[in-house]
Amino acid sequence: MTEEQEAHRGWSAVRKGHLSRLRFTSLRLRLVVVFGAVALTAAVSASGIAYWLNREAVLTRTQGAVLRDFEQEMQNRAGSLPEHPTQDELQHTAGQMANSSQRFSVLLVGEDANGRKVYGNSAGLNGFSLDDVPKSLRTAVNKRQDVTDGNKSPYHLYWQRVVEHGTPYLVAGTKVIGGGPTGYMRKSLEPEAKDLNSLSWSLGIATGLALIGAALLAQAAATTVLKPVHRLGVAARRLGEGRLDTRLLVSGTDELADLSRTFNRTAEALEKRVDDMAARDEASRRFVADMSHELRTPLTAITAVTEVLEEELDAESGSIDPMIEPAVRLVVSETRRLNDLVENLMEVTRFDAGTARLVVDTVDVADQITFCIDARAWLDAVDLDAERGIHARLDPRRLDVILANLIGNALKHGGSPVRVSVRESAEDVVIAVRDHGPGIPEEVLPHVFDRFYKASASRPRSDGSGLGLSIALENAHIHGGEITAANSEEGGAVFTLRLPRDASELVDPGEQGARGGSGVPGGPGAQGAKAGKDNKGDA
Repeated sequence: MTEEQEAHRGWSAVRKGHLSRLRFTSLRLRLVVVFGAVALTAAVSASGIAYWLNREAVLTRTQGAVLRDFEQEMQNRAGSLPEHPTQDELQHTAGQMANSSQRFSVLLVGEDANGRKVYGNSAGLNGFSLDDVPKSLRTAVNKRQDVTDGNKSPYHLYWQRVVEHGTPYLVAGTKVIGGGPTGYMRKSLEPEAKDLNSLSWSLGIATGLALIGAALLAQAAATTVLKPVHRLGVAARRLGEGRLDTRLLVSGTDELADLSRTFNRTAEALEKRVDDMAARDEASRRFVADMSHELRTPLTAITAVTEVLEEELDAESGSIDPMIEPAVRLVVSETRRLNDLVENLMEVTRFDAGTARLVVDTVDVADQITFCIDARAWLDAVDLDAERGIHARLDPRRLDVILANLIGNALKHGGSPVRVSVRESAEDVVIAVRDHGPGIPEEVLPHVFDRFYKASASRPRSDGSGLGLSIALENAHIHGGEITAANSEEGGAVFTLRLPRDASELVDPGEQGARGGSGVPGGPGAQGAKAGKDNKGDA
């Protein structure tokens, strides 16, 4: 058997096992099984009791009639025989006794005048014989009992049921009181056995019909019960998919109707709550966006002034008073920081509003990383391990933002040198950014991509806005990629960026056609070198 056949066989076994578990855990199946088990138990119990009662009634009635007739014949006919009858007399009397209404075989045993055993058989020499009578019955019949106030007779009538060659018989015997022959009787119970067999078949058929009826009833009950449950399940799935206007049609006053009403009330409350939260969220996003837009105008003017002041600071003329030089530098730094914060807030609002779009182009990953490092004057602090010729269809501007934030974060919070390595696979490009710092505390790792999260609560204010890594992660997600953070076994933190080789499928064709793109490092999407050494990303 080949590996492919083995795999197919294994998958078939897994699928069959899964389907069998689904069938076994089906509520409909369990209802049918429970109904069937209850019906089968009830039907078998009722049939067994009915069969037992009928069997006892039939056998008791037949047995009583036969024994009464035999006892009467023994008294009337065998009792009239002499104490020592001849064989002919016994034979004749046995024949007369056998002609009674019950039609049984008779065997008479006596002693003649010479003391010899003589026998009279109603069926001839080959018929009913003494060997056909159980030994225990013969012993009981011939045993003389003491006559007391409670026992008026020394001999009694005894009977026993036996089966010979598959045919049931009733065998009885008694002795003539006062002297005379001993009589034995054998009556075939085959007609009664056939009647009881027919009764058992009838009860078995009735049990089968009851089981089928119970299964049909269970199916109908399951359908009645499970149909509302199925509708409730469908409605719950639709509600989970975000269709908050889903409601159930309620009819009746039973528990399922109450459950449907509860579902409707819950869905209505959830819809109202989500609408309220969406409205507040939209208002918050609109406020941030409006605030960011409103801040851009004064910031543009302030930035122009700070650029002039910065040029004056760098000028050799020394036109700025040394006493106010630190304040001027602080204003320049804080203005640049405020400008970056506004840009980040606007980017965040675009992600939240779902308006962020990709503009992809074919880029050389190594060239893109080199430009990002060179534009920010990080060449001396970053080691690049990337081969040229690794091409991918990505958004150059967004890739530059991701790289700037990851490398800047490593330089700011890690330790030099920062090593950037690139490896490729058939579908992905993986970029790893590792620093040589103390690493990220374990309790901080789950939160490094949270917005405005600062690793140290004692330093709530820092050079970054706390949005850089969050924006980098959003830019990776919009490419269909991912960023993970971990600590290296050799020390330091490692951020791993995984992007698809081709993100074209995620681009709106109309958007791409309208906006175009550039794969040249430093093109329209890339952050310029103007940021310089102060643009180090956010943590």
